[in-house]
Amino acid sequence: MKDMSAQKQVCSTGTGGEPAEAMRERSWEYGLPPYLQHDLDAYKEGLAEGSSLLDCLWGELYGSINIAEINDGAITHEHANYLRQKFLWGE
Repeated sequence: MKDMSAQKQVCSTGTGGEPAEAMRERSWEYGLPPYLQHDLDAYKEGLAEGSSLLDCLWGELYGSINIAEINDGAITHEHANYLRQKFLWGE
């Protein structure tokens, strides 16, 4: 698992008046394991382009989030839930 201490310190203070929580969540979309970053980027691109394969891209992203959290321990449960809520469940 990556050392998140530097990120936590920056996120607790925020910069430029941006709330620390918003800054932390925004940072959760980058620096992911390569397979998860690839699937997230592909899903975002599919959404932007109105891809006919969106259901497949959704499934790939769902699986990659689960692998990163459960199998690899590369992201926390909180991080995984953020990605699921924002991209998969649309809440």
